[in-house]
Amino acid sequence: MTLHSLENCGVCTACDLSRTRQTVVISRGDPAASLMLIGEAPGAKEDESGRPFVGRSGQLLDQLLREVGLDPDRDLYICNAVKCRPPGNRRPKKGELLSCRPWLDLQIELVNPEVIVLVGSTAVEAILGIKGGMTQLRGQWQHWQERSVLPIFHPSYLLRNPSKAEGAPTDLTRQDLDAVRRRLCER
Repeated sequence: MTLHSLENCGVCTACDLSRTRQTVVISRGDPAASLMLIGEAPGAKEDESGRPFVGRSGQLLDQLLREVGLDPDRDLYICNAVKCRPPGNRRPKKGELLSCRPWLDLQIELVNPEVIVLVGSTAVEAILGIKGGMTQLRGQWQHWQERSVLPIFHPSYLLRNPSKAEGAPTDLTRQDLDAVRRRLCER
């Protein structure tokens, strides 16, 4: 199987999101990267463009990645737990996460990353099965399927809490991403 197999998810009708989407949002970045970043679901800009994390949250995420020396186009593969935009940018429902899980599992299998970053609580729940508690979970390395996994705050949370002070969410996220870069350098 190849990453081209993911193109079949463009005709997926496993959940009701298929009725309201403009496009299926599969990924961006390098499919051969050692680092995979998994977010929640596409927003309006992503649904328009067909690429994950391209709106305001994505721009902030790209900026933070670059600040720690990671190029979003070359150093990582970016995708979401759910491939279609939930109406009104609401959080994906459990059934939607389950319906999309085979596509996410296929991405993980094909990319085969050494390190996975889980962006926000929905991605943490989708992969690790842990609900809530991002303040306690972020920055704490987890192990899943023989991979290092690090939960981080979602950039939308950082946009709502824009302080750049030491110890503020943006600073903590930058530290987390730097820890990811260091972990990749150790391998």
